[in-house]
Amino acid sequence: MRLADTRPPFAGLANLSEAALAALPTPCYLLDEARLRRNGEILLGVQQRTGCKILLAQKAFSNYDLYPVLAPYLAGTEASGLYESRLGREELPEKENHVFCAAYRADQFEELLQYADHIVFNSPHQLAKFGPAAKAAGKSVGLRVNPEYSTQEGHEIYDPCAPGSRLGTTRAQWDAAAAQHPDLPDLLDGLHFHTLCEQDSDALAATLPALEAKFGDLLPRMKWLNFGGGHHITRPDYDLATLEKCITGTQEKYGVQVYLEPGEAWALNAGYLITTVLDTLQNGETHLAILDMSAACHTPDVIEMPYRPPLLDAGEPGEKPCTFRLGGPTCLAGDVVGDYSFAAPLTEGDRLIFGDMAIYSTCKNNTFNGMPLPDIWVLHENGTTQPLARFGYHDFKYRLGSPR
Repeated sequence: MRLADTRPPFAGLANLSEAALAALPTPCYLLDEARLRRNGEILLGVQQRTGCKILLAQKAFSNYDLYPVLAPYLAGTEASGLYESRLGREELPEKENHVFCAAYRADQFEELLQYADHIVFNSPHQLAKFGPAAKAAGKSVGLRVNPEYSTQEGHEIYDPCAPGSRLGTTRAQWDAAAAQHPDLPDLLDGLHFHTLCEQDSDALAATLPALEAKFGDLLPRMKWLNFGGGHHITRPDYDLATLEKCITGTQEKYGVQVYLEPGEAWALNAGYLITTVLDTLQNGETHLAILDMSAACHTPDVIEMPYRPPLLDAGEPGEKPCTFRLGGPTCLAGDVVGDYSFAAPLTEGDRLIFGDMAIYSTCKNNTFNGMPLPDIWVLHENGTTQPLARFGYHDFKYRLGSPR
């Protein structure tokens, strides 16, 4: 058994045999049923010990074939708009359905009311425009607030509290709107804040006092408070005790139902991207390998974040004898996954397995350069594999024009 890398992104591969691996097409995503279930068990434990409710943020993981695996553990889904809300209602009809969008469309809002039971608005203007209709339809209405307290370092693109942010209502904005429209507070059932990104509970513990300083006077009137996402709860070294103290302390102090809506935590280290080396070359001192997967197309967060994803049996540059720069076959010069070292030189036909590929991959991929979308497979808990979705030319063509 070659699949012996014990790092968390690859722990689930102990269930995958060499024969099953060899039978998979490349590139393909392989979703790990057992790791999804393990993440669900951790998140259920938090809910049982604290009384909070944890939602699945579908923006990070929306592979609905695996929703039945997560269903016993989650309270509901969190959507970023109409389509995700509909997906949550169709696939998990018995669960809560929450939605937040920076701005809702008037021509979609009536349909959205068919799916969502909790609707969070980004601004007082949107609250005033759509809130009465949501309340009349029996929905629970919330407002996303901005505590203006940043815990991000180096990832400004993911910082909702950056100066000039479009996300969330500041206290100054709220006070001005409430003074002009005194009936606005009566529309609210809850508040929502989302300020974290792949962070530990210490960042949440530091944010809560800032939230209370800005909006604490509103909380006693609320039924719920949503802590948002970005909580890396299922990471092995995550501080669960601090998280649970934050939850229980807030619920006891204000009498609110606390919600959390992580995306990554549900599917962290629960998927792989399997790829084949198409060619190797050398430019000066740099050894390169061209893969049949593309960072730009299949793992766009690698470029957008940016970050260097874990790779099975590979080390840091220079750690092992042979260092290669891995890249995709597209025309983008920056279509590079990163530099990795190996025990032996890579050769054409070698298979590589990237880890932690269940999150922000299938839901963000694209067909730039006419790149085919990777197939999606599942690794069942008994070690068998099964195809969930196969893609081809039609999936590329018909997102660009009329079917014919």
